[in-house]
Amino acid sequence: MRKIFPDYFIIGLKGLAMGAADVVPGVSGGTIAFISGIYQELIDSINGINFSLIKTIKNEGILAAWKQANGSFLLSLLLGIGISILTFSKIIVKLLDTQPILLWSFFFGLIIASIVLIYREITHWKTVSFLALIFGIVVSYYITIARPSLATDSYFYLFLSGFIAIIAMILPGISGSFILLLMGSYETVLGTINKVREGIVTLNLQLFWEAFSKLLVFIIGAVLGIKAFSKILNWMFSNHKNTTLALLVGFMMGSLNKVWPWKEVLETRINSHGKTVPFLEKSILPQDFIGDAQILYALLFAILGFTVIFGMEKLAAKLGKQ
Repeated sequence: MRKIFPDYFIIGLKGLAMGAADVVPGVSGGTIAFISGIYQELIDSINGINFSLIKTIKNEGILAAWKQANGSFLLSLLLGIGISILTFSKIIVKLLDTQPILLWSFFFGLIIASIVLIYREITHWKTVSFLALIFGIVVSYYITIARPSLATDSYFYLFLSGFIAIIAMILPGISGSFILLLMGSYETVLGTINKVREGIVTLNLQLFWEAFSKLLVFIIGAVLGIKAFSKILNWMFSNHKNTTLALLVGFMMGSLNKVWPWKEVLETRINSHGKTVPFLEKSILPQDFIGDAQILYALLFAILGFTVIFGMEKLAAKLGKQ
């Protein structure tokens, strides 16, 4: 039986890591969930939230329904994710602005390690597995080079963004944040999160409720999206696990183009703060990068990212993947 400490505390820490990953375009919180040993339980728990809980509450009480829904696990994880997003959203944005090469190098190493770990989970390869791998690479790579949409902050579009992005966030290898970037909603959602935090810190209720209403619409879309997709994902893992894992490895391999540290800016745009930011980029070799390529530091941070993932995997194994 799990205890608040250390079991649920560790789950909360895994939620912190998932939240930090989901803030960055190109990195998937689903990858963190997978390598930290909670992915299957997360999918099963989400899939288990259904109308049968109402019957359980009626016949056996709230506590029985809470246990049926694996509520303590989900609450610990969601608290970690929520705290992480509110805390790291501003930090990540700052690092993307001031130290992009080092940050992307760290995540490049992180994804390389994740590919190795998930690849090791595949017990045998068939033709369909190889086809799934190639399909995943092609689709994910195409997403990284697709032209982003212009931003929109309408309630309907925020709902749609949440619905689609959460599917990517829960899949290892596909970044929900990058899907938001392609849809033009990334800056809007991140800015809304920062405004919610600012409203809480400054006790500005008007700012808080204006931002929270938009964030709530996004969250509702995300909840419905993850609920709709969890059944499909649960079926895929139950019936075609090796093929599904091969597909996820392909997704991660294709997404490496997005997190490649050295980029050439092809087009720029003006963001909501009046600042010129990259709009369309392409990956280039370090020697072709204009400016300080920071090759040595980039290599060190990539190794650090690689080491962090294997450290988490070792920790998960030590704790019995609680």
